[in-house]
Amino acid sequence: MLLRVDAPVKIIGDVHGQYMDLMRLLEYGEFPPDTQYLFLGDYVDRGKQSIETITLLLCYKIRYPHSVHLLRGNHESASINRIYGFYDELKRRYGVKLWKAFNDAFQCLPAAAVVAGRILCMHGGLSPSLRAPSAIEELPRPCDVPDSGLLCDLLWSDPSPEPGWGPNDRGVSCTFGADVVRSFLAAADLDLIVRAHQVVEDGYEFF
Repeated sequence: MLLRVDAPVKIIGDVHGQYMDLMRLLEYGEFPPDTQYLFLGDYVDRGKQSIETITLLLCYKIRYPHSVHLLRGNHESASINRIYGFYDELKRRYGVKLWKAFNDAFQCLPAAAVVAGRILCMHGGLSPSLRAPSAIEELPRPCDVPDSGLLCDLLWSDPSPEPGWGPNDRGVSCTFGADVVRSFLAAADLDLIVRAHQVVEDGYEFF
């Protein structure tokens, strides 16, 4: 459930079925295997071309396994992508059986990655259950995303301007303050946490 990725690597957040935007990103950053990529999840739903998006990324992963790394997002879960577009797109174009096959594959995606031994990456964020990255390695695969606990938080939690841990407005998981980040980085001997899961105006944002 935890990848070890060497630097340099380009890290990309939510793609959400926006196939043409994905192609522009790859063209701008150079196509694999000339550049190494780490994707932070949410490949499907919302956009109109989830099938093309996830199929291309899986093909790249098969063809260049050491250059393309795919983490799991909260939308790589049947209970979520049943509602937000992926199910309807697949049912209309190919049938429900393929939707089930994709979700079987999603259950095997890793939840986090450590880049160059210094940067922890995930889709959502930190968890009260996470004391060190090694705990992520103990999570089972394949698995559904539970309603609470470490895997849920890695895919669902959000940063907050308030200190400490707090309730999440999404109704799932929790929020964490900057003090939580600083304490975790010091305890785990890491430099940075990189996550996705939220829209920010400039495409990236520091806590």
